[in-house]
Amino acid sequence: MRIAVSGSIATDHLMVFPGRFTEQLLSERLNRISLSFLADRLDVRQGGVAANIAFGLGRLGLRPVLIGAAGADFADHARRLTASGVDMGSVRISESLHTARFVCTTDLDQNQIATFYAGAMAEASLIDLGEVQTRTGGLDLLLVGADTPSAMLRHTATAHRLGIAVAADPSQQLARLTPRQTRDLVAGASLLFTNEYESALLLRRTGWSQEEVLARVGAWLVTRGTDGVLVHTADGTRTAIPAVPARTVVDPTGVGDAFRAGFLAGWCHGLSYERASQLGCALATTVLGSVGSQEYGFVWSELLASIDKAYGRSAAAEIADSLGEEAKTDTDRV
Repeated sequence: MRIAVSGSIATDHLMVFPGRFTEQLLSERLNRISLSFLADRLDVRQGGVAANIAFGLGRLGLRPVLIGAAGADFADHARRLTASGVDMGSVRISESLHTARFVCTTDLDQNQIATFYAGAMAEASLIDLGEVQTRTGGLDLLLVGADTPSAMLRHTATAHRLGIAVAADPSQQLARLTPRQTRDLVAGASLLFTNEYESALLLRRTGWSQEEVLARVGAWLVTRGTDGVLVHTADGTRTAIPAVPARTVVDPTGVGDAFRAGFLAGWCHGLSYERASQLGCALATTVLGSVGSQEYGFVWSELLASIDKAYGRSAAAEIADSLGEEAKTDTDRV
């Protein structure tokens, strides 16, 4: 199965505040917030939701197609993604704008406050998914991640027209999307990804109940941080998958993207929602141990061992049999 991932490509500026955001918020002054957080550390890393997910898929042995727009400063990042197995042939390089910037501060409780500058991402709507389909010889699934709303809507509509399955992942752009745009992105999706907060916001944006959303999608996956993932399906099934315990927690940036990469890799290999979610949770926990969303490495046998410990031997065996040597070949190198 050939997967394309559309969405942001960015440079991440990651800072750490050695306190708690909640201790600085005054309930009687929330209508006029004026705060500055003195950070102890700054790390500049490569990121963007589409690039992060594509990186994870590549590390698991797939050859995902990255669809997005970046600037002339993207060359080093592009080389790293190519080396990780990502097809870069459909990335648009802007002649005038820099690659998008993600500026994020994390506190002691792993809460985050972030600002995103679109930059070259503004040109993402100029990419023609039909041309990508022709160049690659066919796509089976398109994940539509956070991007300019016009690009998200265009890619979704084109995928439906071409018969390409869609995984809707509006995430951070729910704050920008109109109710009509949100409904257009969700309706007809084979998969829908949100976190807990985004799931509530999505219901408000669409005006639909949870049941009405599920009547329009194949499955709705809700990530819940340390509480794992909830999988909802239209038949009323609700499956809770616990997270894989983390040995160390360094930085939560990119954890959700790693879950999506692991889930999609498993799902595309025929695993059930539950097994695919378990693989996603294991990969997500791996990301917690490093600063940056594309800095992690892992050994396939060790990843399987963490799945065995968290979910049992049968889960690890089924995932190993499904991905087989394809994943092992690319991921035994840390």
